[in-house]
Amino acid sequence: MKISELVEFDASKYLKDENDCRLYLAQAFEGGDPVEIQAALGDVAKARGMTDLARESGVAREALYHALSKKGNAEFATIMKVIAAMGLHLTLKESETVKKQVVKAKTATSGAATKKARSVAKPEGSSTSRSRTRSSRTAHA
Repeated sequence: MKISELVEFDASKYLKDENDCRLYLAQAFEGGDPVEIQAALGDVAKARGMTDLARESGVAREALYHALSKKGNAEFATIMKVIAAMGLHLTLKESETVKKQVVKAKTATSGAATKKARSVAKPEGSSTSRSRTRSSRTAHA
């Protein structure tokens, strides 16, 4: 097979229903690459019908094709119009990386506080091994 005979992969052909589209977009947003998000929105737009989406979003069809391609440079307002026209909205949540950092910081802080509390809360009459050694030396001298 020659390279010229290869056909470029088109994800829009495999997006059969709304659930497929949502999962595909969620994966693109999870990755965080703006170019991939834009391209994924374009794939979903093609799968749903670019003409209908253009009408619903108020953006010209040709402008949508260009804006939602890997080479496009869509404005955020255009992205939001497209998402709204798809019947979706963006919801922000704390990333897993941030959650792990917060938990780690809380654990480290609570561990240090526990150690400090233990050292402060020693019962009266308890002594360290050093002070015991000193007192036994003075008693034998």
